[in-house]
Amino acid sequence: MTEENTPTLITERLILRRFTDHDAEALFRILSDREFWHRGLITEAGKAVIERLKRSELPYITATHDIQNPRSGAVMKKLGMTYQYTYEEQWQPKNIPVRFRMYQQNLKEQGVPVYKKYWNKYAVHYIEEV
Repeated sequence: MTEENTPTLITERLILRRFTDHDAEALFRILSDREFWHRGLITEAGKAVIERLKRSELPYITATHDIQNPRSGAVMKKLGMTYQYTYEEQWQPKNIPVRFRMYQQNLKEQGVPVYKKYWNKYAVHYIEEV
């Protein structure tokens, strides 16, 4: 994306725009400051981005989260994403096995396949009751 074609998205509480190097400190503060946690900011931003993506040619979007972080999965569900499968990978840089849940939201109405990259890449994969 170039600056010219990167939209600014405005929600009730947020103005989303292209990320710059100068934003790193503020982003770190938001992610690490509990004052900003559990206020729905990520869900609100995600909804705005998804609404914009629905006007694109993308057939679907995906997201994953560590199963030890169920709050991220809850955000994915609030965004309308659907759980597809779980897979285990040797996570770097710590070199430990981590299980991830993969969610998908179809942006087109019909004929959209499940994104199988992780299913095919990693030997440990399964479908859970979530």
